[in-house]
Amino acid sequence: MRPTVRDYLQLHFIVLIFGFTAILGRLVTIPALSLVFWRTGLATLGMWAFLRWQKQAEPQQPIPVVKLLLTGTLVAAHWLLFFGSARVSNVSVCLAGMSTGSLWTAVVEPLFTRRRISPIEIFLGLLVMAGLYLIFLFEFDHALGLAMSVTAAFLSALFSVFNSMFSRQVEPRLITAYEMTGAWISTAVFLPLYYGVLAPEEPVAILPQGWDWLWVVVLAGVCTVYAYAAFVRLFQTFTAFVMNLTVNLEPIYGILLAFFIFGDAEKMTTGFYAGASLILGAVLLYPVLSRWSNRRAKETINP
Repeated sequence: MRPTVRDYLQLHFIVLIFGFTAILGRLVTIPALSLVFWRTGLATLGMWAFLRWQKQAEPQQPIPVVKLLLTGTLVAAHWLLFFGSARVSNVSVCLAGMSTGSLWTAVVEPLFTRRRISPIEIFLGLLVMAGLYLIFLFEFDHALGLAMSVTAAFLSALFSVFNSMFSRQVEPRLITAYEMTGAWISTAVFLPLYYGVLAPEEPVAILPQGWDWLWVVVLAGVCTVYAYAAFVRLFQTFTAFVMNLTVNLEPIYGILLAFFIFGDAEKMTTGFYAGASLILGAVLLYPVLSRWSNRRAKETINP
């Protein structure tokens, strides 16, 4: 299925929403683990209620329930690292680290889809890494936040490849419902383990307070039920690499939003803007280089 202009616009709108999630994560006062617990729990309820209201048709093929639930565990770990990075560093570090997703996808996707690694994808992935290097050449005070966000990007690439394969046999909304269920179950199991064994000295803070409820509901409803389900659906149209390459715009959208919301507290150095420009260039170059490569391949076959 060839992507339409509407598909591209929806993809960028979803990435804009993804960029806003780090801002919401900063606004919420409860710990990242508790935030992921509530986000996945409310999203699970929302997705299953939506599917029941929509009277979802019976699937034509068996649903790989266990695989979807396990993939949900990866999603939960990704969000935990994502929000944790924003807490230990800042929104900029968190979102910029996520830009390594395309490089991870270029490495991971061929291992599962058995297609050849594209030199273009490797080149653009390295271009993204160069942009990331420029950013942290000026902002390297946040090594832990960087490590967490880069790991989150790897997990994102991993479950994106899985979702790309799942979407060929399972309806995207069902994928989202099962993965949110798996994410919530894994978080619910880890929560008492964390407070009881790993960090017994840390005060237990699970319930959202005041405005936290609004931000958590927005995270669950808009940034998860809608955005995640629509994002999974687009895997039927785009490759995992194109999806993750476009997600590299998340730090740019997110930093711009953060600047307008938080003001000078999110003002970045020249190095950040130079690195962000490289990342944006990689996103814009992909369709151009891909079209050129396909045309060249056809000319080779039919000289």
